Amino acid sequence: MSARDTLHLFEGFGIEIEYAIVERAGLDVCPIADRLIETEAGAPLAEIERGDAAWSNELALHVVEFKTNGPAASLRGLAARFQGEVTHANAQLAGLGARLMPTGMHPWMDPDTELRLWPHQHGDVYRAFQRIFDCRGHGWANLQSVHLNLPFAGDEEFGRLHAAVRLVLPLLPALAASSPLAEGRLSGALDTRLVYYARNAARVPSVGGKVIPEPVFTRDGYEQQILERIYADLAPLDAAGVLRHEWVNSRGCIARFDRSAIEIRLLDTQECPAADLAVAAAVAALVRALALEELSASRAQREVATERLTALLMRTICDADDARLDDVPYLRLLGWTRGPCTARDLWRQVVERCLAGQPGYDEWEAPLGNILDAGCLARRIRTRLAGDLRRSQVARIYADLCRCLETGGLFRARA
Repeated sequence: MSARDTLHLFEGFGIEIEYAIVERAGLDVCPIADRLIETEAGAPLAEIERGDAAWSNELALHVVEFKTNGPAASLRGLAARFQGEVTHANAQLAGLGARLMPTGMHPWMDPDTELRLWPHQHGDVYRAFQRIFDCRGHGWANLQSVHLNLPFAGDEEFGRLHAAVRLVLPLLPALAASSPLAEGRLSGALDTRLVYYARNAARVPSVGGKVIPEPVFTRDGYEQQILERIYADLAPLDAAGVLRHEWVNSRGCIARFDRSAIEIRLLDTQECPAADLAVAAAVAALVRALALEELSASRAQREVATERLTALLMRTICDADDARLDDVPYLRLLGWTRGPCTARDLWRQVVERCLAGQPGYDEWEAPLGNILDAGCLARRIRTRLAGDLRRSQVARIYADLCRCLETGGLFRARA
């Protein structure tokens, strides 16, 4: 965006949702994102525009991303827009013997043998990632997420927004965890995607840091303390500078100064766009209340150490909505005054205090109610499994999730 087009805090929202492409019958991953895009656009382009929506490729050839084509003025109505893209893509994929699958990870993919990299436009970027990090693991090859982009204008707004987002990141798996399985087995964590995501760049640790970003609140500070360190550490492995861009930073939220936005990356994909947008609305509402200092002073928010936030994140990655939060000073910053609580209890208060009654809440009430009453999607999947990990049982449940995506329905803990 040009300077005159820069949006101020919460004047716009960008949403990106990733889905796996799977075989229509057997549900194995199907690496045909290029064929899907070619069917739509006539060529395997990296991105195509469809009015106020767009489609794009990802590193893995079995993943496709739908997104807002630029910032949307509001999150209201976006669920229906994304549902339309899902319906259209599934119609195209039906002719290719495939369909879209939601959730944060494919439940039985073997990333060592099944990964196929996107080979077309921008293929040099993916080849560089492959050469440096070996992308065959789950942390690169098998993950689908929702990215929420929030704008800022200038250093003062960036500082307030970055402080607020850092504080919220540990709470995101409590709402959005949807990946309890890897390679057909329960991993022990409800957000298995983030288990792998947190260590996918271990060869160059500065790329991902501690997932929670460092407490820096100006552009100069961010570039010097985070981006320049990443670029310097990558330079011996990337002499051509292919990866010398802001997007190589893989923290749980990243500053995109090229478009004056912070991109939040810790949300697993849900069962349908209605659920994804409800989660995004709840997250945006909490970030807004913090950034506008309705719950606590920004100065106090900035003092929370990365290590404290990372410790909380590890709890919610494992236990999601049932994670016990006992950092009482942290909870006070979020407006909670009753001592230790579960992450689900905290989110229930956030929804009631920051979102209920707001324009658009009628769209988000039912999906959020399903999450807060029956548990995050990963918990509902685990409840349905009831300990039965036979491929046939897992396939039945994930076929139901595919149907939820096709119809826009919510996934229930009981069939």
